[in-house]
Amino acid sequence: MRFNFTFRKPKTTNHAGAAAYLLTPQLELYAAVATAALSDQFYEKADTRLSRLRELVARNDPAFVARLAVYAREQLYLRTVPLVLTVELARLHRGDSLVSRLVARVVQRADEITELLAYYALANERAGVKTLNRLSKQVQKGLALSFNRFDGYQLAKYDRAGQVRLRDALFLVHPTARTPEQQVLFDQLVQGTLPTPYTWETELSALGQQAFVSAEERTTAFRRAWETLIGSGKLGYMALLRNLRNILEADVSAGAIEQVCATLSDRFAAARAKQLPFRFLAAYREVLLVQSGYVARVLEALETAIGHSAANLRGFAADTRVVVACDVSGSMQQPVSQRSKVLLYDVGLVLGMLLQSRCGHVVTGMFGDSWKRISLPQGRVLQNVQEFYRREGEVGYSTNGYLVVQDLLQRREVVDKVMLFTDCQLWNSTGDGGTLAQAWLDYRRTVAPQARLYLFDLAGHGSAPVEVREGHGVALIAGWSDKVFDVLEALENGGSALTEIEKIDL
Repeated sequence: MRFNFTFRKPKTTNHAGAAAYLLTPQLELYAAVATAALSDQFYEKADTRLSRLRELVARNDPAFVARLAVYAREQLYLRTVPLVLTVELARLHRGDSLVSRLVARVVQRADEITELLAYYALANERAGVKTLNRLSKQVQKGLALSFNRFDGYQLAKYDRAGQVRLRDALFLVHPTARTPEQQVLFDQLVQGTLPTPYTWETELSALGQQAFVSAEERTTAFRRAWETLIGSGKLGYMALLRNLRNILEADVSAGAIEQVCATLSDRFAAARAKQLPFRFLAAYREVLLVQSGYVARVLEALETAIGHSAANLRGFAADTRVVVACDVSGSMQQPVSQRSKVLLYDVGLVLGMLLQSRCGHVVTGMFGDSWKRISLPQGRVLQNVQEFYRREGEVGYSTNGYLVVQDLLQRREVVDKVMLFTDCQLWNSTGDGGTLAQAWLDYRRTVAPQARLYLFDLAGHGSAPVEVREGHGVALIAGWSDKVFDVLEALENGGSALTEIEKIDL
């Protein structure tokens, strides 16, 4: 079998100043969306990313943009960036109901109505709520449909102070109530008389405002409150994850802990919660800080929970030879958002270790100044991430990703798949001129012609260190969700990330 082992010359440079390859407008928009927290990153400020998103929307087909917005909301579990895509599409697209249908599809929480309107004002250079009276008819129609879906609990829970209130949105959109009962809710929203919803936040907030005779009385009250909340089943999955440390420090009963662990470990509960995998790592690290005899039990439940993320991963037989390489360079030491303690580096490790947990024949390691293989047991995803985290300084903080493939070349080691979890901003700090593109060309030409290289882009800066072409065995997958594994499966079946997006039914 003959292969054309020739790469086109790079046509751009990345943020590190190294030669890089441009992505197609579709692939660039997908990567930018899948990794968008719309907060400052190492190489790119939030307003720069937003400007680039707006430009890319204009360069892509409206139907693709709409499908991508739905994909980002429903498959990648993102909230803000689908609203941005929707508003930008509304500014450019006319003549059919695409925008109204998209608005109704991506607005899935009541507060997303006000978020969309706040961004609409920004994107259209409107100052304040009063200037929104010339709202796009298609946006107005879609938001009216959204209003009809929310009950009193949802409206009250998300009626928050901000640039746009739900009351303002109601006046702007003028939804028609479907029932007399819904009209009552709309009237209560206008008058500010919606009943305060019962949530775990309101329960604990009320308790926190009480005066207690002693610290012991306060501790007892909070322990009973947590036990009541856990027993009621009203504490959602995300709330459990975020409050594991509080629950343990409240010294709740063994029965309450078992109920918490059973919920966390439940495959269907985890799937319904749609948590990004790195959320489990954040919870795991908080639990490690607690002095409690139940810590080991909770950590085990978290390991089980995150294991569900890759349980259905296909395309990895027992004899499939895989290399999982995680970028731990300086640019990866960047929080995924302003309010998060989780770094891009952590996201790469979590996804890499999830992948490792499903492979029968796998080499794992990390790269910075150097590339180092690290053998870790399977089945302990979060524990393995912590071990990588402990050892990351052993390879330095440069971006010499080409060393991963160069190592395979020197060993003459045949593998089927090479997985790089990276921000794709690779740069050779050694001065020897080596690049990932050249190393990959040499490896496929002389060692493993059938090998495939998968770039898991965790930052979406718009370029790649290797030309992304099927003929060269190179594919790009972007995002922080376990849905990257669905794209991986699609690639195994001759598809791509883009074909997964095209499957979305509008």
